[in-house]
Amino acid sequence: MTGALINLLAFIVAISVLVAVHEFGHYLVGRLCGMKVLRFSIGFGKPVLMRVAGKDRTEYCISAIPLGGYVKFLDEREGPVDAADQGRAFNHRPIPSRIAVLLAGPFFNFLFAILAYWALFVNGVPTVIPAVGPVQPGSYAEAAGLQYGDRIVKVGDRLAVDWESALVAMLDEMVSTGRVPIELEAEDGFVRQTVIVVGDDAARLTEPGVLFDGLGFRPWQPPAVIGSVEQTGAALAAGIQEGDRITAIDGEGILSFADLQRVVSARPGRQVSISLVRNGENVQTDATLGSREVDGVTTGFLGVGVTPAGSDYWYVLKYGPIDAFVEAIERTWISTAFTLRMFGRMITGDVSIRNISGPINIAQFAGDSAARGLSDFLNFLALISISLGVINLLPIPILDGGQIVYQAIEWIKGSPLSERSQIVGQQVGIFALLLLMSFAFYNDIARLLS
Repeated sequence: MTGALINLLAFIVAISVLVAVHEFGHYLVGRLCGMKVLRFSIGFGKPVLMRVAGKDRTEYCISAIPLGGYVKFLDEREGPVDAADQGRAFNHRPIPSRIAVLLAGPFFNFLFAILAYWALFVNGVPTVIPAVGPVQPGSYAEAAGLQYGDRIVKVGDRLAVDWESALVAMLDEMVSTGRVPIELEAEDGFVRQTVIVVGDDAARLTEPGVLFDGLGFRPWQPPAVIGSVEQTGAALAAGIQEGDRITAIDGEGILSFADLQRVVSARPGRQVSISLVRNGENVQTDATLGSREVDGVTTGFLGVGVTPAGSDYWYVLKYGPIDAFVEAIERTWISTAFTLRMFGRMITGDVSIRNISGPINIAQFAGDSAARGLSDFLNFLALISISLGVINLLPIPILDGGQIVYQAIEWIKGSPLSERSQIVGQQVGIFALLLLMSFAFYNDIARLLS
């Protein structure tokens, strides 16, 4: 199965699941508030599968275009209401009930994220302690005194338990003040504080893929220590042994197993010179790399496996059921608040608008996370669910947040907004969404071309 097809399928699964969760929130609370549901649809367009059930003869559909969904309530504004259904139309119910229905969709997205994080924390998440890898000379990181192997204990006043929490805190601090205060623990256990000062360069560093290169350091990764050697292959023929640490290939430095994979993949079938350390001694050897085809691309391979060397930097983040629930709520809250702050800072220009992702980029993330396993895909779903909840709460007329504003105005003034005002609001909302989608598609295309 090609990468593009995996991305597409993972994207469809993600959108279908999260839209179903969102719309089920509207549906459930609407039913509890006494509203009549005419249709519950996953997807848009012509129904592919349909089942009519319940005393209200509600239509439950899976439709042809799997990029959204909706719940259709009985509404007098869209047509006459039978006498038997008087009081059950959306606009007949009390305003607090309508607002509750509108809030329920985003709330269920946040609830899904909490449950997803809970499942991850209960089962345990393999986690890399945030630590400093190679530091670039002349960089912000070098000026702040960061050194290879330093563990990031805190960013500001927030504990850095993993890279996700560390990055959120780093971006928050950097965008707010142009400074990133960090508490570091050296490999010998010495703890010190420092500050990475980026000043007015903060906005540039928020562009996707720029942060680490801009700051001048890479995250720590497992060293290229050989854990296993295949019984046939280039490594065995070259005399490479378990426990060897590869330090260079053809003079190109190797600091991590990821470096080893990158360098070897780019040299299919070539003879290379390998520098390694064995029992504290430097050793040189030559190897003729193998070659294989992956997704239509020929890559090189050495025939070795990774070792658990450096396990001090790895641990399993795991909690009991109650603690996991508390941690899941906290993680969801932090991610929600961070998303809101970043969106606000995009509007003010403090954060690059290149962070707005469209369907192409989201599909790539979906495919990558699905390929890495269920845990990564579930974490991806939690993050996208939070984003979906936040976006739907924005006060844009055609979104839940905008409809809540309409209901609040009606509550205050005692009558609905005029039809003309609502039409103007819808037009403004459509323009705002089209503008947002234009940025997203532009960013997607720019990433593909780059």
